[in-house]
Amino acid sequence: MRADRFSTRLFRAGLLVLAMMPLAACDTISSLNPFDKPEVYKPEIKPTIPAEQLYNEGLAYVDKKEFEGAAKRFGELDKAYPFSVWSQRALLMQTYANFEARNYDEAIAAGRRYLGLHPASPEAAYAAYLVGQSYYNQIPDTTRDQERSEKALLAFQEVVQRWPKSEYAADAKFKMNVVKDQLAGREMNVGRYYLKKRNYPAAINRFRVVVAQFQQTNQIEEALARLTEAYLALGVIGEAETAAAVLGHNFPDSPWYKDAFSLLQSRGLAPRESGDSWITKAFKSMGMG
Repeated sequence: MRADRFSTRLFRAGLLVLAMMPLAACDTISSLNPFDKPEVYKPEIKPTIPAEQLYNEGLAYVDKKEFEGAAKRFGELDKAYPFSVWSQRALLMQTYANFEARNYDEAIAAGRRYLGLHPASPEAAYAAYLVGQSYYNQIPDTTRDQERSEKALLAFQEVVQRWPKSEYAADAKFKMNVVKDQLAGREMNVGRYYLKKRNYPAAINRFRVVVAQFQQTNQIEEALARLTEAYLALGVIGEAETAAAVLGHNFPDSPWYKDAFSLLQSRGLAPRESGDSWITKAFKSMGMG
């Protein structure tokens, strides 16, 4: 019985040796373990491209009107040579190239970064102008959110206030008026909606914004006429008469004045300005009225 057990143990040991023989013949345990092998790191050495070469390559893309390629090249220069004169030039050109490529958000980011790093640069006015233009070119119609319009207005105001004698100031002023008309149009759209729903206080609040903030826009005549209508509906006669009177004084030939005058006349009333009215005060504060 003991001999049988011993034979069984020898047989099992023999199988174990046979199983290990091919493994030993092929390789060692150490050579098969990848973690035992020393890792050799070979860094990729990229040749340094001179800043001037990167800048000229960017300009070449601009000349070919390949603005996305130009923006990429100028961006590479900015990263490779930060805080250098070449980086300053490249950042401005990156702003321009992104603007021309209609990558407006990227143009805004680059322009803002340029202004933050180089606020006293002779080209700072141009960078600020491109920021304004990038917002301006994304202005939606008056039925949609006007966040871009508001940001365009602020950007153009910065150009006019900080660089009033720059070559960009005149166009910035013109576009400020366009943007203001857009913002006033938004207020008028909402005001008309409330007026149609007979929510007169809410309508008045919207038309009041136009009168107080956007007197130089094309929306002002209708805003005064709508105030006449809304105040009359609420029975606030003094403000209704004042709105019509201010409208007639400043825009006597306006068809909106004719409508407001007829509306008052149908109630046995007439345009009559009150010196205590917020409408009168708003116009006097702007040198009108």
